[in-house]
Amino acid sequence: MTQYKVLIIEDDLNAAQSISNFLSAWGFQCEYLKDFGQVTDQFIMYKPEIVLLDITLPHYNGYHWCEEIRKISKVPIIFISSINDNLNMILAMNMGGDDFVVKPFDLNFLLAKINSLLRRAYDFQGAMNVVACGDVVLDLDNAKLQYNGSVLELSRNDFIILKELMAHSGKNVSRDELMQALWNDNTFVDDNTLTVNITRVRNKLRGIGLEDFIVTRKGMGYQIG
Repeated sequence: MTQYKVLIIEDDLNAAQSISNFLSAWGFQCEYLKDFGQVTDQFIMYKPEIVLLDITLPHYNGYHWCEEIRKISKVPIIFISSINDNLNMILAMNMGGDDFVVKPFDLNFLLAKINSLLRRAYDFQGAMNVVACGDVVLDLDNAKLQYNGSVLELSRNDFIILKELMAHSGKNVSRDELMQALWNDNTFVDDNTLTVNITRVRNKLRGIGLEDFIVTRKGMGYQIG
């Protein structure tokens, strides 16, 4: 049996722990947040298959975090909230939520909702496929880069360069390795062509506030700064 990972974003820690304990008993792997300032980062690190998301949270509300998660993933999201008017339910769905469960609820009812949504979702078309370096997130499925709310559309070469460097974050990637990734058909390519491509990527990154994200290691290649 697949052990699905559930991320519980609920600021009532007693409720979050209760949900976690119940779902764990049914074979789920659960994590609930205690720090609500960097929800997206924790989502990326945990890589859940489904999210339970409250609306009323510290710092930013659940609608905000749903929208941020939707920028990088199609993972199923169930809103859990005592706010049960139609306007908020509609807003939750419009922001990218897949279902809405009103508090207080029977945990068995929540389990049924989770199982139903997982059955619909996993052909794994909703699984997250990203590479992240701090606040910088590269969407591998759609060739987009996100940073601080900005989304950058990438060309083929931009995407390959960033994927190679971010997949080896903190390590040097040689010019030869990058050229092989970009032009692996043995066609002769002038070495200066890579420099032009790197410069273009840097200019695009600078446009969304990422200065010195790609660092030149003289005589060695490049790495993520």
